[in-house]
Amino acid sequence: MSSTILIVDDDVNLLSAMKRQLRGHFPVTTAQSGEEAVAFLSESKELPAVILCDMRMGGMNGVETLRRAKDLSPESVRMMLTGNADMQTAIDAINNGNIFRFLTKPCAPDVLEAGLEAAMEQHRLITAERELLETTLAGSIKVMMDMLALAYPQGYSRATRIRQWVRKLCTAGGMPSRWQLDIAAMLAPMGMISLPDEILMKVHRRTPLSDTEQWLVDRAPEMARDVIANIPRLKGVGQIVYLQNKGFDGSGPPANGPVGNDIPIDARLLKILNDLSEVCKNMTPGPVDFAVLEASSDRYDMPLFRKVKAALMVQEEAIRAAKRKLPTALLLPGMDLADDVFSIEGRLVLAGLTPLSEAHIERLRNLAKLKLMDDVVVVFADDSTELKI
Repeated sequence: MSSTILIVDDDVNLLSAMKRQLRGHFPVTTAQSGEEAVAFLSESKELPAVILCDMRMGGMNGVETLRRAKDLSPESVRMMLTGNADMQTAIDAINNGNIFRFLTKPCAPDVLEAGLEAAMEQHRLITAERELLETTLAGSIKVMMDMLALAYPQGYSRATRIRQWVRKLCTAGGMPSRWQLDIAAMLAPMGMISLPDEILMKVHRRTPLSDTEQWLVDRAPEMARDVIANIPRLKGVGQIVYLQNKGFDGSGPPANGPVGNDIPIDARLLKILNDLSEVCKNMTPGPVDFAVLEASSDRYDMPLFRKVKAALMVQEEAIRAAKRKLPTALLLPGMDLADDVFSIEGRLVLAGLTPLSEAHIERLRNLAKLKLMDDVVVVFADDSTELKI
């Protein structure tokens, strides 16, 4: 857990004085403008626990800086420091920057240190709550994912692949951990399980839908949001799922939804990843996949799009894994299913591009033993893959 404090002020002398004052109490890093602070938060892998920002600065002011910081580092506790403590400044800071505490200049050393101690304790509470949510909600989410895997294998395949991309974004892409997006990626297709199998198969095969069918598909994220709303503390996740198909330019459902930067950042990311999954025929996207999306660049937050591209894109030669037909007895956890698996009756058992788990493999083997499906599936595996014979 981070214990760093980021202080943002365009007064170099004040920054130096505060850094000396807090030496020995907190690790401190500084930024001399709102733009510099936003750049730091965009690129840093270890985000600060507390952000203390001056109100009056050249360029981006404190309210806008803290508003941007909320998107980039949602768990950081935000504080305002200003010599102009008028009512409107306080209202704007609280409403737009979601600040924890408001300090005025000049700020006595004991007041500053006490405020920062309180902010650090608030950060510990936020972090502890997030960790509790991640562990206690795991069971509920697993049940929902198991339901999704059985009722809508195509959606399960898509969700697991997008979740892998989200986690890669937070590591290789240098983005801060986004636990709400991680959960939203898994639960995004939940609304689709209410639709008839015929519509689900049409969507999977990209067969044209009637107006009524398209309306039902467009409403699926709203239905998923309503289901997720029954899980405590997941209101934010539900909103991400609800807005997962909303374009940056206002295109896509819901018709009266937010536009541009008013769309939550995680929903903007999920929109990019959803559309990428529609065009990507492999486990990882390549240049051609991103080029398809770039042809409709107005739909996306392009700075975020470029981050996704830099983190996820691999060259074409790196994604040409060989397809191999294997009996179920030779399947291994971690292999990626290349083609759809159907039962003898023609029901979709698992969709292509699903990463195989032990539970998947056990299910495939049982169906094969019962003669309910062929005992051969197609996976991505090159000749170097170690098989247990």
